[in-house]
Amino acid sequence: MADSVGSKVTYFLVGLGLGALVGVLFAPKAGDETRDYLSKKADEGKDYAQRKARELRERADELIERGKEVAVRKKDSISAAVEAGREAYLRESKQS
Repeated sequence: MADSVGSKVTYFLVGLGLGALVGVLFAPKAGDETRDYLSKKADEGKDYAQRKARELRERADELIERGKEVAVRKKDSISAAVEAGREAYLRESKQS
């Protein structure tokens, strides 16, 4: 089993190396242009990730607020039910 994993890793590394070599040999742009292009794409990716993280944070904040509101409403309804039960118990105990 270890030989199978080792050979898979070896094939992966060889394929990775060949892919990098072919990519460098057949690059449509000069090195400076390619580096600038990759740098711009990396910046775009970073901006996209930051924007999505901000959106997720906002959505999480909204969900937390809605959860708090639901919890307060449920607490109020439970408190009202407990109070109504207490009053009914006192009323019944006085009648008995």
